Amino acid sequence: MAVASVERIGEHEGRTVTVRGWLAARRSSGKLHFLQVRDGTGTIQCVMSKADVAEEVFALADHLPQESSLEVTGVVRADPRAPIGYELGVSDLRAIHQSADYPITPKEHGVAFLLDHRHLWLRSSRQQAIMRVRAEVIRACREYFDAHGFLPFDAPILTPAACEGTTNLFAVPYFDETAYLTQSGQLYGEAGALAFGKVYVFGPTFRAEKSKTRRHLTEFWMIEPEMAFAGLDDDMDLAEDFLVHVVRRVREGRAAELRALERDPAPLARVEKPFPRITYAEALDVLRRKGFALEWGADLGGDEETALSESFDRPVMVHRYPVECKAFYMKADPADPRSALCVDVLAPEGYGEIVGGGQREDDAAVLEEKIRSHGLPLDAFGWYLDLRRYGSVPHAGFGMGIERCVAWLCGLHHVRETIPFARMLERLRP
Repeated sequence: MAVASVERIGEHEGRTVTVRGWLAARRSSGKLHFLQVRDGTGTIQCVMSKADVAEEVFALADHLPQESSLEVTGVVRADPRAPIGYELGVSDLRAIHQSADYPITPKEHGVAFLLDHRHLWLRSSRQQAIMRVRAEVIRACREYFDAHGFLPFDAPILTPAACEGTTNLFAVPYFDETAYLTQSGQLYGEAGALAFGKVYVFGPTFRAEKSKTRRHLTEFWMIEPEMAFAGLDDDMDLAEDFLVHVVRRVREGRAAELRALERDPAPLARVEKPFPRITYAEALDVLRRKGFALEWGADLGGDEETALSESFDRPVMVHRYPVECKAFYMKADPADPRSALCVDVLAPEGYGEIVGGGQREDDAAVLEEKIRSHGLPLDAFGWYLDLRRYGSVPHAGFGMGIERCVAWLCGLHHVRETIPFARMLERLRP
């Protein structure tokens, strides 16, 4: 007997197969049982007629608790009314394990309760749709960079010093010294770019930010390309082309999941080149007209980013922020030393910054002074300064947070649903 996945059940139309999975829901109508069976690739309705199965099998199905594990055997039948176009006409059923008192029921539950039971909440159809979109985003990211000559480059998780700043580091005892969980793989990505030309780092990053906003996690995943012989314009071109590819792949490959999440497809369909590109100064003008009293030097927070994005129908690229708003490694604009050669890409619909990057400082003396002025330990950055001492070239890159991107694409209110197990200020379990 062939074992079939729900995802590919249509390949077995008219044949008898076995589906292995879990009972998501059931209902009865006289001499019929309707079992919703989830196998991890999808959910299929299994229709059991009392006339087609043994009496004890029919009785078993009438009392199986939610999330019991089972094997269902039957004939695959086309049914245009079914969400997946097929159903299973059951001829036999075997219970592997009967669940009891499953805590997540069809009634409404609070978010705190669901997060406490995240290990089980992941079985719900909504969470499965989100995780499949997340997988598609990650696949599309790798697909794009692999196809454009970027080498996958693994950066360490344990680092000797800060990348973005010293106030939001997780310190870890490391034998006789202190290490830190990485804030970004960028600095090591720069070493990769100056060795291989074009690389991308993909991995978890950590920020000890005491933030409770809907956009922040303390542990999240980033994709970070770095390019040698590249400037800010090259970086913006790459970010634009990359985002268009990722959005298109998700729209095409996960249309069913987006529909299940009731995501309005129209805003995503507008994510095409070219993206608007405005300077920080121009952004301030837009925001002032909207009632925000901002002076030069002010960073843009969530409210400002949301208000700014409302003026555009697709992601907007804001470039050349004040140098004091950005990290020590950003290169100053030779045409205006007050500004950094940097860019933030703001998603529409209030989802804020999804990409941040720019051109890196490539002069060793200037970079050393910036490290000192930021109060960072110079001895921890000796290797980083070496990159400017031995064959320095203009280079640039950016980082995109996977979770923020998934939240935007799925139309979610909070990033906590975009990762299997969210880590936030007040949540370390499960």
